[in-house]
Amino acid sequence: MNATSPPRQKDNTLTRDAVGIAGAERLSTGVIWTYSLPKVAFGIMGLLFATYFMKFATDVLLIAPAAIGTLIAASRFWDAVSDPLVGYLSDRTRSRLGRRRAWMFFAAVPMGIGLMMIWSPPGALTGIWLIAWMGVALLAYETASTAFFVPHGALGVELTPNYHERTRLYGYSHLISAIGSCFGLISLYFMDNSEDKRTFAYFLSIFTGFIVILIVLWSTRFIPERTDYQGRGGTNPFRSFQDVFKNAHARLLLFVFAVEMFGAASVGLLVPYLLDYVVIGMQGMMVWVLLVYTVPQFVFTPVWIRLARRFGKKQLWVFALCLNAFAFISLFFAVNHVPLIWLLAFLLGLASGCGNVIAPAIKADVIDYDEMLTGERKEGAYFAAWNFVRKCAASVTAVITGYVLQFSGFEPNIEQTETTQTAMKAIFALLPGGCYIVGAILFTRFSLNEPEHAKIRQQLAERGDGVPAAREKSSNQRSTTGR
Repeated sequence: MNATSPPRQKDNTLTRDAVGIAGAERLSTGVIWTYSLPKVAFGIMGLLFATYFMKFATDVLLIAPAAIGTLIAASRFWDAVSDPLVGYLSDRTRSRLGRRRAWMFFAAVPMGIGLMMIWSPPGALTGIWLIAWMGVALLAYETASTAFFVPHGALGVELTPNYHERTRLYGYSHLISAIGSCFGLISLYFMDNSEDKRTFAYFLSIFTGFIVILIVLWSTRFIPERTDYQGRGGTNPFRSFQDVFKNAHARLLLFVFAVEMFGAASVGLLVPYLLDYVVIGMQGMMVWVLLVYTVPQFVFTPVWIRLARRFGKKQLWVFALCLNAFAFISLFFAVNHVPLIWLLAFLLGLASGCGNVIAPAIKADVIDYDEMLTGERKEGAYFAAWNFVRKCAASVTAVITGYVLQFSGFEPNIEQTETTQTAMKAIFALLPGGCYIVGAILFTRFSLNEPEHAKIRQQLAERGDGVPAAREKSSNQRSTTGR
C-alpha cells in the first residue's frame, strides 16, 4: 500500500489497495464487496440464531426456557464485557497485518468451531451436562465473534471520512448481506419443516462453520486498512471509555441503542413461539412472515441512501423509530388478524432496513467528533461501548423472556393457556413498541448534522501532520483537569 500517493482509477475512485493515509472520499465497488462478504457468511446461521435458537433449545433439545434464557443472557453479558477490552486492544494493536485485520484473522477459526458447537451438541448429553455444553459453546462463539466484529466495525469507519459515502458504504453493505439472509431463510425453512431437526442442524452447522472460516479469512486478506491510524488509539483503557461517555453525541446514541435493543431483542426470540402457539392459522408460516419482513429491509436500501442526502440522517432515523413503534403496538391488537400481520411485518422490515443503513453512518460521524476533541482514533472503543450497552440490554431481555415463558405456564409442543399467550404478545409487541417511542423522543435531541460534520473535517484537515501535537495538547488538558 502506498500511503503517500494512492493510485486512482479513471472514475476518481480509490482502488481497494489504495486507502492509505487519507482514506477514500469514494470507495470502489470492490472494497465495499470485500468488506461486506462476511455478512453473507454469518447470515446463513445468523437468522436461525436470532429467530429459532431458543425454540430449538426448548422444543428439540428440551432445555427449560429459564435455563436457556439465562445461558443466552450470560453469553451476551460476557460478550458485552469482552467488547470494551477487544475494542481498546485493537485500537492499540501494532502489526504488519494492521491493527484491525490481525484480530479478524485470528478470530476466523474459533468462530467457525463455536458455531458448530452451538448447533450440534452430542446426542448423549442430557440434563446438566447438555446445559454445560451449551454454555461453553455460547461462550466460545461470543468471545470469538467479539474479536472479529468489533475490529470489523471499526475498520468500516476508517475506510472513508466522507459524510454521505459512509451512508453508501453501510447501505450497500446491508444490501449485500441480503444474500446471506436469503440463505438464512432457506435454512430456516428446511429446519422448521425437517422431521429430524437435530440432525439437520448438525450438518448445516458443520457446512456453515467452514464457510464462515473461509470467507472471513479471504475478506480479511484483501480488505485495505489505513496505515496512519496505527498507534493513535487511547493510551489508557479507562480514559478511552471516559471519552466515549463524555462525548455528548455518543452518550445520546448509547441511550437510544440501549432502549431500542431492550425492546427489540425479544422479537427474534418470540417469533416462532407466537406463530406456533398464539396466531390462529399461521402455524408453519414463519419463513414466509420473515420473508415479508426481510425483503423490504434490503430492497429499499438505495432509497434510504438518497433520502439521507435530501432530508438528513437524523430525520430519517427518527422516522424509522416512529414507524417501528407504530407497527409493534399495532401488532398487539392485530395478532389474530392475519392480513394486518402481513402488512405490519412489511412495515417493520421497512423501518428496520432504514435503521440498519443510517445508524452505522451516524456512529462514524460521532467518532470523528471525538478525534477533533482528543486527537485520537478510538473506533474500537466506541464500537465496543455501543455493543456493551446494547448487549447488556439484550441480556436483560433474554432473561425476562425466558422467565416470563417459564412462569406464565409455557409447556413445549402443546396448546398454551390464555395467560401464556397474552404474556407472549406483550413481550413481543408492547415492550419494543414502548421502547421505540422512548428512543425516538431521545434521538430528536441529536445535533451532529452534515454542516457540523463538515466543520469537524475542516478542523482535522487543518491540523494535517500536527495531529500528534493535538493529541499531546489534549493529554495536557486532561492532566490539568484531573482526568
